[in-house]
Amino acid sequence: VLQDGSAKSENAPEGEKMRECKQGAEQQQKEDEREGLIEFYGSYQELFQFFCSNTTIHGAIRLVCSKKNKMKTAFWSVLFFLTFSLMYWQFGILYREYFSYPVNLNLNLNSDRLAFPAVTLCTLNPYRYSAIRKKLDELDQITHQTLLDLYDYNMSLARSDWSTLSTRKRSSRSLLHHVQRHPLRRQKRDNLVSLPENSPSVDKNDWKIGFVLCSENNDDCFHQAYSSGVDAVREWYSFHYINILAQIPDAKALDESDFENFIYSCRFNEATCDKANYTHFHHPLYGNCYTFNDNSSSLWTSSLPGINNGLSLVVRTEQHDFIPLLSTVTGARVMVHDQNEPAFMDDGGFNVRPGIETSISMRKEMTVRLGGSYSNCTEDGSDVPVQNLYSSRYTEQVCIRSCFQLNMVERCGCAYYFYPLPAGATYCNYMKHIAWGYCYYKLLVEFKADVLGCFHKCRKPCKMTEYQLSAGYSRWPSAVSEDWVFYMLSQQNKYNITSKRNGVAKVNIFFEEWNYKTNGESPAFTVVTLLSQLGNQWSLWFGSSVLSVMELAELILDFIAITFILAFRWLRSHRTHSPPGPHPSSQDNTAFQDEASGLSTPHRFTVEAVVTTLPSYNSLEPCGPSRDSEKGHE
Repeated sequence: VLQDGSAKSENAPEGEKMRECKQGAEQQQKEDEREGLIEFYGSYQELFQFFCSNTTIHGAIRLVCSKKNKMKTAFWSVLFFLTFSLMYWQFGILYREYFSYPVNLNLNLNSDRLAFPAVTLCTLNPYRYSAIRKKLDELDQITHQTLLDLYDYNMSLARSDWSTLSTRKRSSRSLLHHVQRHPLRRQKRDNLVSLPENSPSVDKNDWKIGFVLCSENNDDCFHQAYSSGVDAVREWYSFHYINILAQIPDAKALDESDFENFIYSCRFNEATCDKANYTHFHHPLYGNCYTFNDNSSSLWTSSLPGINNGLSLVVRTEQHDFIPLLSTVTGARVMVHDQNEPAFMDDGGFNVRPGIETSISMRKEMTVRLGGSYSNCTEDGSDVPVQNLYSSRYTEQVCIRSCFQLNMVERCGCAYYFYPLPAGATYCNYMKHIAWGYCYYKLLVEFKADVLGCFHKCRKPCKMTEYQLSAGYSRWPSAVSEDWVFYMLSQQNKYNITSKRNGVAKVNIFFEEWNYKTNGESPAFTVVTLLSQLGNQWSLWFGSSVLSVMELAELILDFIAITFILAFRWLRSHRTHSPPGPHPSSQDNTAFQDEASGLSTPHRFTVEAVVTTLPSYNSLEPCGPSRDSEKGHE
């Protein structure tokens, strides 16, 4: 009994020890679980093995399950990374297409009542305005003598021209001096030479005609030559004609509108036009011009398509007191354009033949472009580095002409007469600017070659309206009706038409149909489209979802974190194993030996003993039953 009691007393503390050990183990396990929330992978192998075993990306599990077969592992590794490479190659193509900002073209047909465009009609020949009539007569006489010297052509002039020349010797000397500075010359091959007076043996077919424009100091000259003598004479005459126009300080002196003698009849939508429906301006080469329906406050609207619901004009094309050396055609010039846009007759106009009824059908077409990154268009021209010299809204042609005029003022010191006048500038004429012609033609060559950069600076507007025109022609009036038609016109306008066949012309301008086309642009590759295409490629190559992409992102972040952790451990271990200080050198040892040998008296050393208490016996006992207890049980 005593033995059993002693055994129980001995087992009691052992049971308490077991309970304490279990409690410590459970507490340690809980601490390990709490630390597992922030614990990381111990190696790259452990990271990739966990990823391949648990990811939803297809094919990744084959890298782990076939690790005992090196051939399969190598095959699936190559296949896996090859698939990744192909997928990201497709991603690169998609990103490149997205950042190229492609657009889709949208075509829409709209049916509605259409606002009628502006129509500009010019006489096609400049008029002999009273303010410049005398100087024009002098220029005609000089041109007559020039044609007689060059081509042996005796140009017929009006009798008044001959009679008045003798009374204006003083004024003609000034004009003659400048004309002789820029004379017409014959050109052969690459050299410009003056044709001798007595040279009848020279073959005139081998020569070209042109004129020379030199700088103010005559140190450099520009040769302007033409293969056609008609073009050369017209250009040379136009050059001197512009100089005469530029000498008039007030442009209103040329405002000699004669609407009734040019336009015999005007009707729109079966209603008669009045003076409130047109504006007048002067063109240096096309004479008096009239723009219909340019008033934005009361615009015409076509109620129905067809020839009877448009603009119908009967115009006079017979030339009287015009300038034959400046224009060699007869008729009228018409241009259709949008409101608040200048009429550039050289670009978009076309001629109307005398004795012909011209029927022009129109189709409206609007273009709306995307701005910003999708195209280089401009909304209103405010972001274009060119000042708009026209009193109209921005167009590409307005910008180009303004750019040339500004360069003309900067380089030549004066403005070209055909374009608006900038603030503080004056128009070029050789009375004030002797060598402006040389500067102008040199600048024109640079302008056409885009050396000035005008075509690059001036961008297309994001929204523009154009009119597609098609014309039909028929004789008007007919042979059986021309007598009474001309009689009624002469009675109405009190003008005796001398040339019936070339005296009048009729113009009809109307909409062909109600439908008008709108060309719009829309983004072809948006962010939604990009994400959709990326998802399609990801599903094609790996058959996974967005969560799979997050798993891959997690793998990359874990890889970076492990790299930092391992690098930190390596640095810490490197510092721990490094010696605390530098090793003593041989010089230090020698000094120590010398010092020790020089000691003659013994020294006393004090030794201090440090006593460390050993752990108790119970603390060294392992958890679990002891060996004695095991023997007791045995």
